Amino acid sequence: MRKTLRWLLSLVVLIGTFSVGSATAGAATAAGTAADTDIKDRILAVPGMSLIEEKPVDGYRFFLLNYEQPVDHRRPGKGTFKQRISILHKDTNRPTVFFTSGYDLNTKPSRSEPTQLTDGNQVSMEYRFFTPSRPQPADWSKLTIWQAASDQHRIHKALKQIYNKNWIATGGSKGGMTATYYRRFYPNDMDGTVPYVAPNDARNDEDSAYYKFFKNVGSKECRDLLNGAQHEIFERRGEMVSRIKAWAKENDYTFELAGSADKAFELVGQDLVWGFWQYHLESECDKVPATDASTDALYKWANEIGGWEAGTDQGMLPYTPYYYQAGTQMGSPDYEEPLLDDVRKYPGLNVPRTYVPRNIPMEFNKHDKAMRDIDRWVRNSSSQMLYVYGENDPWGAEPFRPGKHTKDTAVYTAPGQHHGAKIATLKEDDRAAATRMVMKFAGLKVDPDKKPKRLTAYDKQLDKPQKNALQLRP
Repeated sequence: MRKTLRWLLSLVVLIGTFSVGSATAGAATAAGTAADTDIKDRILAVPGMSLIEEKPVDGYRFFLLNYEQPVDHRRPGKGTFKQRISILHKDTNRPTVFFTSGYDLNTKPSRSEPTQLTDGNQVSMEYRFFTPSRPQPADWSKLTIWQAASDQHRIHKALKQIYNKNWIATGGSKGGMTATYYRRFYPNDMDGTVPYVAPNDARNDEDSAYYKFFKNVGSKECRDLLNGAQHEIFERRGEMVSRIKAWAKENDYTFELAGSADKAFELVGQDLVWGFWQYHLESECDKVPATDASTDALYKWANEIGGWEAGTDQGMLPYTPYYYQAGTQMGSPDYEEPLLDDVRKYPGLNVPRTYVPRNIPMEFNKHDKAMRDIDRWVRNSSSQMLYVYGENDPWGAEPFRPGKHTKDTAVYTAPGQHHGAKIATLKEDDRAAATRMVMKFAGLKVDPDKKPKRLTAYDKQLDKPQKNALQLRP
C-alpha cells in the first residue's frame, strides 16, 4: 500500500511539471476516464479492497466490501485483517457521510440523518474486533480508540480519491464517541463531525452526574412508578429467576459470564429504570406495571425494557469488544441505584469485567490520558463539531461540551427525548440552525432567508430508525 501511494504521489508531481495547457488536457482526460469507469470498478481498484456483494437499492448502488487493514497501525508489517465496510453510492459529485455505529456493520442499505439531509453518499465501517472484522489470532491490546481512528483514516484516505467532495463523520452513542475520537486524532480528514448522544466519560472514577440525573429526570410521578416496579421485581426474585431458568433451558441460553441465572437476573433487573429512560418517553409511564401487578406482567415488562437475553452469554458475547474498551480505556458509568440496596445481592457485579470472557486479559489503564485529552480538546480546540443529545437520555448525563473558544461548534438538546434523539426532534429554531450547520459542513449552499430542509424524501427502506447501541450498560 505504501509503495502504491508513493507511486501515485510521484505521478502527481510529474504531472505538475507539465505546462498549464498539458496539465489541463491531462486532467480532462483523467476526469473522462473516471467518468467512463463503473463505480464498482473504481472502488475495487483501491489496493486492499475486495467485494463481498452488491445489493439492489433504488436510487443508489450499495456495496458490501472487505478492506485490508493493519492489525497495528504503528507496525503495519506485523499482520493484517479484513475489515468490513459498506458504501451507499449516490454520485461522486455529492458529499460523503462517514458513518459508524461503533459496533458491527449493518449489512442492509440505510441512511444516517446527515446522509438524508445532504443527499450524499455514505461510507460505513465495522468497528475493529467486532466479528467478522477481528484479527486472528486476536491481540486485544490492539483494540484502542487510536487504532480504530486510524482504521477510519486509512479508509477515508483510500476513498477520498473517488469521493473528493466534502466529508462528514457521524454516529450515534458509541458511534458518536468514535466520530469524536476520530476527529481528535485526525482533525484534518473531515469537513465536519456530527456525533449523536455521545457519552463522555473523561473521568472514570467520577460518576455523580448519573446519580443527579436519576433524581431529576422526568416527573416525580413517573420516577416513583419506575422505582416501585423495579423494586417489586427484585422482591419477587425467586419467581423471576425460576422463569428465567426455564426460558433459558428452552432456548439453550447459558450464564457462564454472569455466573448464574440469579446474577444474570440482577444484571438486567438493576438496569430497568436506566433502560426505560434510554429508549422510552415519559408519556409511556402509564404502561409501567404497578407494584401489585401480576408476576407475569412484571416479568414481561422487564423483558420489554431490559431483555432477559442481555444477561446471557449469547446476549453478551457479541459486545465483547465494547466491554473490553469500556474496561480498559473508555470508562463506563459505575452507577448502582441506591433504592435497590436492600434487595441487591451482588454489589459491584455490573462492571465491564463481568461481560468479557476470562481468557481475555483486561485491566483499566489509569495512566492512559486519552479520555481527558479528548475532553480538553473538544472544550478548547475543536472545530466543525455538532453534538445532539436527548434531554431524558441517561447517557447524556456526561456530555461533550465545546467551549467558547472553539470554532463552528454547537450542542443541541432535544426536549423530552431519549437515546434516539436526532436533529429532527429538536425545537424548530434549533432544528433549522443544526440543519444549516450540516449543510455548511457538506459544502452545500443554503438560502439564509429560508429554513433549510432535507434534500431527500423519506424512504421507509433506507430511513428506518436504528437504535443507537449501548443498550447493555456496565
